[in-house]
Amino acid sequence: MLAPRKILAIGAHIGDMELTVGGLLATNALNGGTNLLLALTAGERGNPPHLTQDEYRKQKVQEAEAFAQIVNGKTIVFEYKDGELPNNEEVRLRIAQIIRDFAPDVIVTHWKSTMHKDHNNTHLMVPDAQFYAGIDVGDKLQGKRHYAPIYFCENWEDADEFEPYIYVDITPGFELWQKAMQTHWFIMNSKSFSYYDYYSALARVRGCLNRTQYAEGFAVYDRQKRIKREML
Repeated sequence: MLAPRKILAIGAHIGDMELTVGGLLATNALNGGTNLLLALTAGERGNPPHLTQDEYRKQKVQEAEAFAQIVNGKTIVFEYKDGELPNNEEVRLRIAQIIRDFAPDVIVTHWKSTMHKDHNNTHLMVPDAQFYAGIDVGDKLQGKRHYAPIYFCENWEDADEFEPYIYVDITPGFELWQKAMQTHWFIMNSKSFSYYDYYSALARVRGCLNRTQYAEGFAVYDRQKRIKREML
């Protein structure tokens, strides 16, 4: 069994991290680790016809809490509106404060996106928040400075130039993740995209490449691609 980790998953919307790194979170939970899911918006503009955006936001927060509970985690949802996530210092500092408060071992978040501005803004802000969390910024942040590495998850909406560099075996947590995904209405009922089937199948594809039953792939910046060996 792997050592338990503290994983901070930062998504633009409720559901983003549940889909893309849910297997990692579930496997970490089974290993005794803890998870924190931070959603910068609720993703309420995907509301079904029978719910208003405000009603769907409340439902999505409840779904996020249910998912997090299954994977031994907690969830935090910022109040920014879906599709209107600002790219500014306020959000960066709020994320940085959560990094300090939770003190994760690992941060996972969005790869750059040309399809969804909220995803792209999250991609741009999280590394800056990571930087702020680890340096002295005076009274802008409370608590001890903290650093954790960032890895970028695989999302069908963020596919441009995404190439997995690291594969993580999620076989132990796959069934738990499948159970947790069913807490989200849109994952199971969306008529525009088959989320449950796609991400379940993707986990099997990545597992084949990883020589395991299931896996999730993560990208890193080119500057991080330095593998040290004494000898080939």
